Amino acid sequence: MRQALSPTSATAAHAAQLRPHRWAISLAVLFVAALSSVVLACLTGSVTVPLADMPAAFGELVGGGARQIGATLLALRLDRAATAFVTGGSLALAGAMMQALLRNPLADPYVLGISGGAAVGAVASLLLGMAAWVTDLSALGGALLISALLYLLARRDLRSGVALDGGTSLLLLTGVILSSGCMALVTLMLSIAPESRLRSMVFWMIGDLSGGTFRVLPALLLMVVLIFTLRLARAINVMALYADGAATLGVPVARLREALFVCSGLLTASAVSSAGSIGFVGLIVPHAVRFSLGPDHRLLLPASMLAGGAFLVVADTVARTLLAPQQLPVGVITAMIGVPVFLIQLHQLRQR
Repeated sequence: MRQALSPTSATAAHAAQLRPHRWAISLAVLFVAALSSVVLACLTGSVTVPLADMPAAFGELVGGGARQIGATLLALRLDRAATAFVTGGSLALAGAMMQALLRNPLADPYVLGISGGAAVGAVASLLLGMAAWVTDLSALGGALLISALLYLLARRDLRSGVALDGGTSLLLLTGVILSSGCMALVTLMLSIAPESRLRSMVFWMIGDLSGGTFRVLPALLLMVVLIFTLRLARAINVMALYADGAATLGVPVARLREALFVCSGLLTASAVSSAGSIGFVGLIVPHAVRFSLGPDHRLLLPASMLAGGAFLVVADTVARTLLAPQQLPVGVITAMIGVPVFLIQLHQLRQR
């Protein structure tokens, strides 16, 4: 396996040897940016918490007991910022894996219809007036159900070791058809929903973090998937560069496809169930990281996770402060930022 991969990874390995500090500096800068975005989210809001009061508020938060207004605001904002970071990191990492799996630069975590299944479950729960935790569970169940159905319909193409482009095209087509069916069901439920519940249903469809709370399981899933995919990064590089020839170079293409599909599906289901259908994070962040740092997935995967988390934290901070005390759906902010950024990236790529 190592001998088979060495010719294809020689260029990336040589570049890493020439500048061994480049990756560490890039990840360190992204980590500082992510941490700064969380601090900014904790300071900013309809009521501003001065930076000088942050240590005392954090001490009250950790120590327990009676809390002042600063510690209370810090607890609420830190919880929401952590949820936004995990959600954004999951979407960006899933987008990078989906683009590698489908070998399509326009692929994003929602392209296979997983978000459509989550939308059916969540909207149906909201239509029936269920509790918030039931809505989250219904969204997760719908996403996993569509993922399982998609896998059953496309498992032969995923397991095939040849015809990579043809197999992924059929997988993409199957996902688009399932997504269209789910959106038809969502439209039907929206058309019969009472006015009192329609607003919450629309906010969930756009993407909203106002009711989200930090949960350990999505964060743990993100870390596990990141570590797992980093071990596959060299093989992903080979598959991305050589397509059908990857199997002859010793890469287990079928198992790699299945691993990417399962991991990206789990991350998408986790993110959508936490915050709704937040668009553009999984599309523009991997592109921006690839444009800035290169296509090597050994750097692209962790960098996308950090950049996606920071991006969504900043977008959510803007969403809740732009018209404070009124809060905007964060999906609107990501779209308003994502569209011009993506167009600028396309223009720069054409110039190159």
